[in-house]
Parts: sequence; C-alpha cells; structure tokens
Amino acid sequence: MTGEATWTFLTNHGHVLLCIARDPQMRGRDIAAQVGITERAAQSLIADLVAAGYVTRSREGRRNRYELNGSLPLRHPLEQTHHVGELLRVLTEPGRPSKKTG
Repeated sequence: MTGEATWTFLTNHGHVLLCIARDPQMRGRDIAAQVGITERAAQSLIADLVAAGYVTRSREGRRNRYELNGSLPLRHPLEQTHHVGELLRVLTEPGRPSKKTG
C-alpha cells in the first residue's frame, strides 16, 4: 500500500480493545501511541469501554490492569449476532489462515 491510509475498518474504540487484548497491562500512553491518538483520548475511550461493560479496570500497584468481557455483542445492528470476543480472537491469533472470498 502506498501513501497514508485515510480510513480504517475499525474505530478507535476497536483499536483500544485490540491493544488491551494484546496486553492487559498496557499503559494509556502506549495505547495512545499505538492507536495514533492523544493520551487523553485513549483514556476517554477506555472509560467508554468500561462504562459499557466491555472492559473492567483494576489497580495493580501503580498500574491499571484491564480485563475484557468478550461475551458482549458488537454494537452495530449489522454485527449484533457476533460477540466482541470473536472479533478480538480473529485479530489476535497469530498465523490463523484466512479464507479467500470473491
């Protein structure tokens, strides 16, 4: 791919979930850096995910530890028959063969 992408298939909420799935102790500033947003925006997105029940946050010493609730459905009506855990599993399992379509 040449040039910079102007859009992506996942929202920033999805990107934050993916970061947490890969590293439940990832710091907010590291999530922000990976997603390409400010630290304040990352904290706001995490707060949204916590309020909706997709993520729980607990303190371990000076750091936060996050736990995902993969059993909740995706939020858009077109996707509600699938759970967030399904999406994260596809995006975090290394070497998973993909099916070609079309």
